[in-house]
Amino acid sequence: MEFEESIFNLIPKERYEPPKPKRYKSTHPHQVPPTASTFALKTTSKPGVANIAGYYNPEGGSHSQRGASLTFGRPNGTMKPDTTTFRKKGTGNPTLPEPEGLKKFTYTDDLKRPPVPKKDEKPIMGLVSDKNYIVANAVENILAAPKLPVNHEKDFLKKKTFGKVPQYIQKIKKEIEDEYQMVREMQIEEENERDKQKFLMTDDERQELIAALKKKWEVVHKEYQEITHIQKIDTIGKKKKKETCEQQLAQLEKDIQKLSKNYIFVDTLAAPSNYY
Repeated sequence: MEFEESIFNLIPKERYEPPKPKRYKSTHPHQVPPTASTFALKTTSKPGVANIAGYYNPEGGSHSQRGASLTFGRPNGTMKPDTTTFRKKGTGNPTLPEPEGLKKFTYTDDLKRPPVPKKDEKPIMGLVSDKNYIVANAVENILAAPKLPVNHEKDFLKKKTFGKVPQYIQKIKKEIEDEYQMVREMQIEEENERDKQKFLMTDDERQELIAALKKKWEVVHKEYQEITHIQKIDTIGKKKKKETCEQQLAQLEKDIQKLSKNYIFVDTLAAPSNYY
């Protein structure tokens, strides 16, 4: 059986000190910058962060250090003060030189107000006038010309452009005239070009065409007479043949009548049958 109080409790106990653990050392390589590090990138051509993916062997790429030999500050020995650039007296509050070529501004007499009376000057007191201001005002109002009412409405009859053709209409008319002139010149040019393609038919050619048309007319007329001698035209084919012969005879007679003129001009640009 153990008791809470004992003489053995007075004996000092040995102090136990746990063993000191080893110094912590990261498993990651210390040469690689941390993920998304912004350290030492100010003077390089890299973006604002480095090693975004957290690779152990990040690729350097084509980026280069613009200041490869720079350090964190100026080299040792360059911060010594210069004995010739000490603070001199009067350099803290510089004074500006007096401006040259400036004149004092003065008001003209017409802009100046009358001077204030001095303290020893007393104004004239007790002046009395015999003028009756009531009667004078009444007479002035009676003799004054009546005021005309102010007309705030615009009188368009007094405009500078009143009665004149507006500029936009003149512009439109000029554009229409220019367009008409251009179209007319194109038509004249086409007519001249068309006239160059026309020639006068010789008399031999005209007589040759008339003879050929008359020969053609005789052939068609003979065929037409054979149809008309039939006592009864009772088929559609005979009716169409008769109508075709009549149309051909009418056209041949019309062509022969045209070619009977003294002067025949041929248009090479038109259809072959067009002549006049």
